[in-house]
Amino acid sequence: MSLALASQLREGTKKAHTMAENTGFVSCFLKGVVDKATYRKLVVDLYFVYFAMEEEIERLTLAGHPVVSRISYPELNRREALEKDLRFYFGSDWANYLKPTSSAEAYVARIHKVAKQTPELLIGHHYTRYIGDLSGGQILKNIAQKAMNLPAHDGLRFYEFDKIQDEKIFKSQYSQNLDSLPINQSMVDLIVQEANHAFQWNMEIFQELEGNLIAAIGKVLFGFLTRRKRQGSTE
Repeated sequence: MSLALASQLREGTKKAHTMAENTGFVSCFLKGVVDKATYRKLVVDLYFVYFAMEEEIERLTLAGHPVVSRISYPELNRREALEKDLRFYFGSDWANYLKPTSSAEAYVARIHKVAKQTPELLIGHHYTRYIGDLSGGQILKNIAQKAMNLPAHDGLRFYEFDKIQDEKIFKSQYSQNLDSLPINQSMVDLIVQEANHAFQWNMEIFQELEGNLIAAIGKVLFGFLTRRKRQGSTE
C-alpha cells in the first residue's frame, strides 16, 4: 500500500514553503533586487550544502542503502554546476575564497548527522532543495540574470538542469518513486518533519545574507543621495 510520501511532503511543508518565500532576502530576489556580492555568498553557502548532501547520498548509495539509494539521481546533482559558478565569480582559485556562513555550517552539520544516524531523513532535505530548485530554477535564473546583468549562462549554472529533458515528467517519476519507498508511516512523519527543518535552515541562511543585502542597498541609496546633494549644491 502506497503511503503517498510525495503528497504528504507537499502538504506538510506548505506553511514552511510560504514562510521561506516571505523572508526579506527571497522577497527582494523575486522583485529583482539582487546584489552580486550577496549572491556570491549564497552560491558559496549552496556549494557547501550540496557538497555535503551529494557526498552522503553517494556514500550511502555505494553501500547499498535500501532507501537512500533510491533517491540518487545524478542528473539532479548541483555540485559541478556550482563549481562553474564559483569559478565565474571568484576566478580559477575560487576554492581559496570559500567560507560558508554560520547558518550554512549548521545546515551542513545537520546533513552529516542525519546521514549517519537516520539516513532516510535525507529524503526531506533532498526533496526540499532539489525539487524546489528544479521547479523554480528558470524563473530565478531569469531574475538573477536581469538584475545582475549577466550573460546567458555564466554565474547561473546552478539553475540549469541540462540532463533533465522534461521537468514535468521527471517530477512525476520522482513522486512515484517517493511513494514506492520501503518505509512506514512513522518514518514518513519523520521525513516530513525533517523537510520542515530543512526549510528552517534555508531560511536562516537567507536571514543571515539579508543583512548583507540591506547593507548593500543602503550603500547604493547613500551614494544616490550624496550625488543628489552634490548636484543640488552646484545649481
